[in-house]
Amino acid sequence: MAVPLRALLLVLALGLAQPASAPRKLLVFLLDGFRSDYISDEALESLPGLKEIVSRGVKADYLTPDFPTLSYPNYYTLMTGRHSEVHQMTGNYMWDSNSNKSFDIGVNKDSLMPLWWNGSEPLWVTLTKAKRKVHMYYWPGCEVEILGVRPTYCLEYKTSPTDINFANAVSDALDSFKNGRADLAAIYHERIDVEGHHYGPSSPQRKDALKAVDTVFKYMAQWIQPGPEAGNDRHCQPLSGQDGSFCTKADIFWKDKVIELKQHISLGDLQQVKDRGPLVSLWPAPGKHAEIYNKLRTVEHMTVYEKEAIPSRFYYKKGKFVSPLTLLADEGWFITESRELLPFWMNSTGKRAGWQRGWHGYDNELMDMRGIFLAFGPDFKSNFRAAPIRSVDVYNVMCHAAGIAPLPNNGSWSRVMCMLKSPASAAPRHLPGGLALALTLLLLLQ
Repeated sequence: MAVPLRALLLVLALGLAQPASAPRKLLVFLLDGFRSDYISDEALESLPGLKEIVSRGVKADYLTPDFPTLSYPNYYTLMTGRHSEVHQMTGNYMWDSNSNKSFDIGVNKDSLMPLWWNGSEPLWVTLTKAKRKVHMYYWPGCEVEILGVRPTYCLEYKTSPTDINFANAVSDALDSFKNGRADLAAIYHERIDVEGHHYGPSSPQRKDALKAVDTVFKYMAQWIQPGPEAGNDRHCQPLSGQDGSFCTKADIFWKDKVIELKQHISLGDLQQVKDRGPLVSLWPAPGKHAEIYNKLRTVEHMTVYEKEAIPSRFYYKKGKFVSPLTLLADEGWFITESRELLPFWMNSTGKRAGWQRGWHGYDNELMDMRGIFLAFGPDFKSNFRAAPIRSVDVYNVMCHAAGIAPLPNNGSWSRVMCMLKSPASAAPRHLPGGLALALTLLLLLQ
């Protein structure tokens, strides 16, 4: 069966000796598909880079992602502090019935339209408008003009970044901070997510992917190790190599917990279908809404919601791209129009025979959808365990670390201020002017 993937969020901050007038720095890592147990106390014993980071800062009990527990909705929640129904990025696949335009996880030209992105202002746009220099590496959406603004630099995502791409991006970002070329750097890497989807969260392939990432963090932690040398003359160390070997990939085949829509309704009665998996959006053809709803509401292992009946706790139903009918699978189940459209991938057989062994998109309150939050730096306590937080809370933490006032958002300061050394400084409008390099690792969902 497919094993649900969880999410991880890690925020790090580093103080460097710089003039008091220097702007504060923020480094963001987005590592897709990272389950919380990947860095359990036991797992950290073989992950020296992450272990060092954890030992120097704050760890929340867990982080609850926004609904739906998919990539693009949570990317935007983290960068805006707003729920998906507020920022309007409500899925990896969306359809606008008014314009007949589709957002298909960034693979089609129409996905770059401001239509999908202008619902809220992400942090990188706010910083750019404030004349801060923003460098983004493979970050989804950095190539889009949002509210009329593009970042200073965008290395556009075209194919999945390799481990070497990731290491070089980290090195370039640190060098950009040192040379004053960047105030915010944001880096995306998805190999952990890819291996988790293909082989499963507990697979040796996924573990090797994490070890490769940890190697980069080990060298990065050495570079930012506090000491007398950590001033303006500190050089960025090149991070272009990885340790360890990779296991041969085994053939994985599909599971049987599949809900085929064609077994229950006529697909010709649908005007539009978006996505497959734990969450599917349906637009019934005119006059077919009631019939489709009544047929699907009796299907086992999933719930069908009419838009107005979607639970308010999801903060989803007010989204303008939310479909008239939303299908939500029970944990471990997968919804598709037909088995022929299951998301197989080209495994070692050279055929589309590999079943995706990990997935996410289920109810965000499920334990398997939860991630973790870590932070360290001059603003944060060390060796501190914090209560659970939510993904909407992270935006305020990043604004605080970057030294910029947050825009109105759905996050709660009461859930994050305990992790700060000086809770009274939680409101980031009047922060000291000293430089702090904040490293934020967002490990999310596909």
